[in-house]
This record gives sequence, C-alpha cells and structure tokens, in this order.
Amino acid sequence: MTVLEVIQRSAAFLAKKEVESPRLQVELMLAHLLRVRRMDLYLNFERILTPKELEDLRKMISRRGQREPLQHIVGSTSFCGLEIAVNANVLVPRPETELLAELGWEFLNAGCATPNAEMAGELRETAPAYAAQNFTALDFGTGSGCLAIALAAKSPTAKVVALDVSPEALSVARENALRHKVESRIRFVQGNGLSALDRDERFDLIVANPPYIPSGEIASLQPEVRNHDPRLALDGGSDGLDFYRQLALEAGTFLKPFGRMMLELGDGQSAAVQNLFQAQKWVVEAIKPDYNAHPRILVAHQ
Repeated sequence: MTVLEVIQRSAAFLAKKEVESPRLQVELMLAHLLRVRRMDLYLNFERILTPKELEDLRKMISRRGQREPLQHIVGSTSFCGLEIAVNANVLVPRPETELLAELGWEFLNAGCATPNAEMAGELRETAPAYAAQNFTALDFGTGSGCLAIALAAKSPTAKVVALDVSPEALSVARENALRHKVESRIRFVQGNGLSALDRDERFDLIVANPPYIPSGEIASLQPEVRNHDPRLALDGGSDGLDFYRQLALEAGTFLKPFGRMMLELGDGQSAAVQNLFQAQKWVVEAIKPDYNAHPRILVAHQ
C-alpha cells in the first residue's frame, strides 16, 4: 500500500470516529513513524510501506480512533519551539500557554522591569542594582515542565523552581529539563501547594496555568481531555476558581518587590479572577488576550 492510499484510508477511518482534522492527524503520525517531515510525505506519495510500517501505523491509527491524544501516541508535543515529552501523567500543553511563557521570559529578560512607567521609574531610583542579579521564577503546578523549561531556556541566567503535587508529573518534567539541558537551573519540588516551599523563598516571577475547569464540566469535555489528561490538572473545584483563590491569598508573600504574578485564565473567568486578586490587595496590571482575542493572561503585582 502506498503512502497516499494509507493516508486516504486512515483519514476516512478517523473521520468516522469524529476525530478533528483526520487527514492532518494521519499525516503527523505517519511522518513521525517514518521519521520524515510532514512535507516530505507529499514528495513520496507513491512509496510502498513495508508490512512492519503498515502494522505500526495501524496500531497508532487505532489508538487515535479511540480518542487517545495524538501527543500521547507520538510521545511529545512542541511548546515554544521545544520538544516536550508528555504522557497520561501530565496535561498536554495548549497553544495559549505559550503566550504565558513568552510574557514570562520577556519580563525576566527585561530585568524584571515593569511595563508601568511610574513603577519603572521607582525601580530605577530605589533599586539600581536590581537588574544585575540572577532572577528567579516559580512555576506553580509545573506538570510536564513546559513553562519552567521555556523560562530557563529563553532566560539563560534565570533560576526556576518547578512545583507540583504529582511525583509522576515531576518525573516527566525532569526528563524534559534534561532533554533541553536546563536541569541545573531548575529545582523540582513535590508538594501540595505553596506550603511545600520554604517560607523565606522569594521570586521575581510566579507563573501558573492552574486547574480551572469546574468539576461538573469535566464530563462534558472532549474524550481526549476528560479520559486522558490527569484530573488533577483539570479540576479547579466547583466553580473552577479554587487555585486562583489560593494564589491570591498566599502567593504575595513569595513575591519580591517589583515581582509579578502571571496566570493563565479559563474562558469567561477573567472578571472573577480579577476580583479575587483585587480583594486581596493585588494590583491587576493587565489581562492579556490570547491569539483568538479571548482574555487569557492575568498580570498582577502587590
């Protein structure tokens, strides 16, 4: 069977299983299997697949037809240009989270200078040596480590603490840090919330993509999410806001002067999260939109 025939038949199968973008999914799996670029498949439509290649692809297509995520099948995903290993123990990184990572490393690389002009002037006057130090960041609920690793990779002098309640998730995160050679600048901490940290730790930046799905809505999510992403990484409590409450209440003591909190928000949660933080005397500097113009990243300081 040729490459083109396999693509056509497999895409038809996945379409019946209601998999989104079935042809694209097949092409990505086949390119991964053959270790070629997806574009190269179009130059080799007449190539005959070997029996082993056909069998291996059949297994992959079967798994995808059962709505197992493509990222689990191929074992990784791309995040900010970095290849990040994923499995059933960690949330598959979403494209929106790349915006959070980018805002985070831009803040660190700018010497943690605030975009607020008044505070920037205050920083220069009261802390002229501030930009000379090595900056620190906390990734709250690191999961696969994608945020911590992106910050370390894009901010070459920054040191990052990657915190997660799940030892299995931290194992994946450590593997990813080793892959990208940033393990020496990331400290992995296993524990339930900020209480796992030393009380005297202070960070220039705290980032988090916390669980924010209301408990009652998890059953209605796509099968790829509800059946394969860990519930711990999804469940934000009855209204989806439990972790935002915790961070609004507790995170301020872990932030340095002129430090920033940056949080990813669920759809429709921006006003509620802003109110939670303002009630705890945070200054909400901005709520940044994602690539679809949805309010997505809250930036705050104390």
